[in-house]
Amino acid sequence: MKGRIPPRTQGDIGEWSAIGWLIDQGAKVFLPLGHSPDVDLVADLGDRLVSIQVKTSTVYRNARYEVTLCTRGGNQSWNGLVKRFDPGRCDYLFVHAGNGRRWFIPSSLVGGGSGILLGGPKYEAYEVECDRPLTTLADARIARLPRPGGVPERSNGCGCKPHGSAFAGSNPAPATGITTAPISTVDVAPSTLLGGDAPT
Repeated sequence: MKGRIPPRTQGDIGEWSAIGWLIDQGAKVFLPLGHSPDVDLVADLGDRLVSIQVKTSTVYRNARYEVTLCTRGGNQSWNGLVKRFDPGRCDYLFVHAGNGRRWFIPSSLVGGGSGILLGGPKYEAYEVECDRPLTTLADARIARLPRPGGVPERSNGCGCKPHGSAFAGSNPAPATGITTAPISTVDVAPSTLLGGDAPT
């Protein structure tokens, strides 16, 4: 991607990255209803529920990623007060950096109210599996969006109508019943990285 990633797109990518990683660890993930300035995700780790704030960063200086934690509100809502990170308002901080590196840090250990630096030894114990760079993920996301004033391109393969289908007129034949298989769920115990031994 050339230029800056749209902020909303970058934020969405960060949240999907966190959701994917948490699910891989065996957690069940929930999204808060409505906007929350402190909590982006809630995860069931098997033995407890935890709240998670998600951040992303593409600012890389002096071999460190600069992660902004404070918020100033939107252009219309900012009243001049800067809201700093409060470790009492969430349990973990998840960060996806520009090159794909990721961290899952207990909020009690986050050392800055307005921002932190990642990539050095201070938080290395909380670095988790790397993902794709933000620009790569943004390109894939934007490529799926319809062009302004247009519609998504039709696939070359079978689309909404299978090959050989014909329009049945204004009074088409009744639809046939569709039988779906029951959905089963598999509970996977969270790894020790997320909260100790699996519950018995």
